[in-house]
Parts: sequence; C-alpha cells; structure tokens
Amino acid sequence: MVTIEERVAKLEGLVDELRDRRASADTPGRDDWRDTVGMFADDDVMQEILDEAQRIREADRRQADPC
Repeated sequence: MVTIEERVAKLEGLVDELRDRRASADTPGRDDWRDTVGMFADDDVMQEILDEAQRIREADRRQADPC
C-alpha cells in the first residue's frame, strides 16, 4: 500500500514538472516567428480580416490628413 507521504511526494514531482513545462512554453524561441509565416495563406476568413483592417487604416489616414 502506498503511504500518504509517497503520494504527496509524487504529486509534488508532477507539479514541479508541470511548472517547468509551462515556464519553457512561456519563453518563445529565437526563431519561433518562422512558424507563423504563411500560416494563413489561402485562408478566406483571414483575408477578409486583413482587407477590413486595410480599409480602416485608409479611412483613418484620410481623416488624419484631409488634404
């Protein structure tokens, strides 16, 4: 039979392991940006978002400089 001390020790080890995993996941690697390049190619919804963002930027630009 497993003692309470052994169970707690195992749980503490698992918690430490999870903390280590999370800490390393929160720190992006040097070249992580490369994973996202081209991620949304051929994505119609993303293209709609980009088109709308461009429209908003152009409207803001015209409003800021009405000349």
